[in-house]
Amino acid sequence: MNILEHRALRGPNYYSRYPAIFMRLDIGELEERPSDTVPGITERITELLPTLYEHRCSVGRAGGFLERLERGTWAGHVVEHVAIELQNLIGFSVGYGKTVDSYETGIYNIVYRYRDEACGLAAGVEAVDIVARLFNGDEIDIPSVVTRLKQVRDAHMLGPSTASIVDAAKRRGIPSARLDENSSYVQLGHGCRQQRIQATVTCRTSLISHGIADDKHWTKQVLSEAGIPVPRGYICHSTDEALEAALDIGYPVVVKPLIGNHGRGVSTDISDEPALREAFTIAARHNSTVMVERFVKGEDHRLLVIDGKLVSAARRRPAHVVGDGQATLQALIDKENQDPRRGIGHENLLTQIHLDEQSHRLIAQQNLTLNSVITKDEVIYLKSTANLSTGGTATDVTEDVHPEVKYTAERIARLVGLDIIGIDLLAETLTMPLEEQSAAVVEVNAGPGFRMHLSPTHGTARDVGHHVIEMLFPDSEDTGRIPIVAVTGTNGKTTTVRLISHLLRQAGRSVGTACTGAIEIDNHTIMRGDYSGPQAAATVLREPTVEYAVLEVARGGIMRRGLGFDECQVGVLLNIESDHLGENDIYTLDELARCKTVVIDAVRQEGTAVLNADDPRVLASREWARGDVIYFSLDPDLESVRQHVQDHGVFFTVHDECIVMRQGNVEASIISVVDTPITFEGHARFNISNALAASAAAYALGLTIADIQLGLQTFHPTPGQNPGRTNFIDAGDIKVLIDYAHNVPALKALGELVCCIPAQRRICVGSAPGNRRDEDLYSLGAQLASMHDLVLLCETAPRGRPDGETVSLLRAGAESKPGTCRIEVVMNERHAVDRAFDEAREGDLLVLLIDDINGATERLRGRRFLPDTPDATSGGQP
Repeated sequence: MNILEHRALRGPNYYSRYPAIFMRLDIGELEERPSDTVPGITERITELLPTLYEHRCSVGRAGGFLERLERGTWAGHVVEHVAIELQNLIGFSVGYGKTVDSYETGIYNIVYRYRDEACGLAAGVEAVDIVARLFNGDEIDIPSVVTRLKQVRDAHMLGPSTASIVDAAKRRGIPSARLDENSSYVQLGHGCRQQRIQATVTCRTSLISHGIADDKHWTKQVLSEAGIPVPRGYICHSTDEALEAALDIGYPVVVKPLIGNHGRGVSTDISDEPALREAFTIAARHNSTVMVERFVKGEDHRLLVIDGKLVSAARRRPAHVVGDGQATLQALIDKENQDPRRGIGHENLLTQIHLDEQSHRLIAQQNLTLNSVITKDEVIYLKSTANLSTGGTATDVTEDVHPEVKYTAERIARLVGLDIIGIDLLAETLTMPLEEQSAAVVEVNAGPGFRMHLSPTHGTARDVGHHVIEMLFPDSEDTGRIPIVAVTGTNGKTTTVRLISHLLRQAGRSVGTACTGAIEIDNHTIMRGDYSGPQAAATVLREPTVEYAVLEVARGGIMRRGLGFDECQVGVLLNIESDHLGENDIYTLDELARCKTVVIDAVRQEGTAVLNADDPRVLASREWARGDVIYFSLDPDLESVRQHVQDHGVFFTVHDECIVMRQGNVEASIISVVDTPITFEGHARFNISNALAASAAAYALGLTIADIQLGLQTFHPTPGQNPGRTNFIDAGDIKVLIDYAHNVPALKALGELVCCIPAQRRICVGSAPGNRRDEDLYSLGAQLASMHDLVLLCETAPRGRPDGETVSLLRAGAESKPGTCRIEVVMNERHAVDRAFDEAREGDLLVLLIDDINGATERLRGRRFLPDTPDATSGGQP
């Protein structure tokens, strides 16, 4: 078997409303060997993966997949189920999958859910290998597969602290995006309503406060000056200074690096000079400046304060084992590490115990070796600090905190100035005030770990991530979302996106726009190129100033990666026309319509779908809309929307040469068509339709009729406002029309306008991307010839075809059209435009269907054209 394509669909997509992995798999000779031809395959896979019994499959009940396997199914389908189950085995609960035939024998499109992208992809690769071995009767080592997948999981998954915040956000409906796959840098929400976290440090965390917490001496100074009990100590830069400090303080002492975390380099209960020297050496490895301070007797406690309120308290104990009177110390450690709650790093509730030099020193201080048999019930401590990351345990004691201790903890948070702070307190108990016992604050932590509170070894788990979300999003109704407008269709997307953005900006909104041509933020172009895919959407949604996002959504992006967002406020579907058929297993208009309706399916429950009622396939997409629907049409008397209007649904149309909004018995006139510049006084009917769509979307977003009117009358078909989309330039001697029409329906629509512009001759420079079907390129050439007197064909984007093949197909189509149109091939677009300039005479119309708009308009500037001559071919006015 051979994986032809394998990628993550990161949002709603053609196959699923949820993120999924897409695999295009060639099963090769297994196409001739369905599962019922492989003896014992059901029994063997059940032995290897017994939990596959839970897969219901299309049968609809437990054991359903195994029934399908017994009756006979193909290897691709088996890969789907194995990929799903492998993810379940490493802790990710997933269930959805589907396998569909492609248009090529033996090649299947497999889709299955994932929780972690890297794990989902890795599970697919492992599943293909397992299924190939299964069908061939080879050995299969499932434990090794699971181990490899766990390694992938651990390398990519969020830590428990960050995950708790992200999970709390998800429960509130707040979207999240990981901004760096190798760290815990996460964005919560979109645009101007976003908040960001790095582990448990938030975008509100004070840099100064973080610095105080990071510097233990500075921390002690701040707290001691405020009357908070802290251990007496000194900063030391050498062993000699440390010895002097210990003599002054009095043994026992604690030695630790000035700056550090997770208990690294910390040694406690140091009682003599040799131990001090060793402890100093250990601490100095982590930071050249070392602190020596009084050892405070008492239990190790962690107090967690979020947004000025104590939300959790835990008593921590260092990694330890308890003797049974028979086992050696090493055997007890090994047994403890076999506890299923212990894992590597932060993967489990507890961390495995690894012995380091401090551990060996502690063991020696207790006059023990790893071979010593430990007396029954004797506790042997293996670490000097109680950090969970070094194997410690935690007990929740939140309910046992005395009010005075709670006040002190919250006061410490205010003094240091941290929004999230972990306070390390040594105290005999939290049930009595600190001044009444041996107690001291030994450290405060910016970005404290939450694991001990989320999953204590003993006691009640605390949902502390929830408190972080409440702090960042105090309004319980706030989901951190900005309105997203997603526009799709075959033609008109870019113009509609730009027009909606213009309407919003004219109404005083800050807008982020992504479309074919550019990404714009607050009317500033920040990137140029084709930005109609999910990555462009992510760029806009990351921008901190954006209040509204208006996004063009192309077919290619939907099929390759899915949408770049989980849901939108307004989804606009303009039309379904023949274009890009034959790509990504989309061969029919109905399949293309299903692809485009992904946008409508992504409209949130409280949102609005804007649909073109003139297109039957668009009209049929109503079944996918969960929220409100606004229709638009060039036909004011369209029967299919009559009942919608009577039921007080909203309808945008043209009546008495005006763009109007109808609802029930109300008709509100917005603007006359002739006063809407992009309609070319009504001759560009396709732009009337785009204006209706944009008006409907703006209305759904809450803009007033006056807002829409102002926006429509101030949006012009110029290279400045709508580059490359029906730009009309009156150059005096000639007229120039620049557009991006690149399929037959778009050319036919443009042809209506071209025919209405008086001209002696109509000269066109045209091309098409090579990733069209042969018949589409042929038809495109024929359409160009039917509209013009001279067509100059060039080749700009072969996209996999040999050089010259695309333009040859265009030429063949153009020459098939009877008439007087001349056809020339000038391969380079720039040269073709210059050839058109040289050919043009006074009174001609140049129609430039080109990519390099700026270059062409710059060369046009100041150019003079020869007067019309009697021998020049005249197309006249249609």
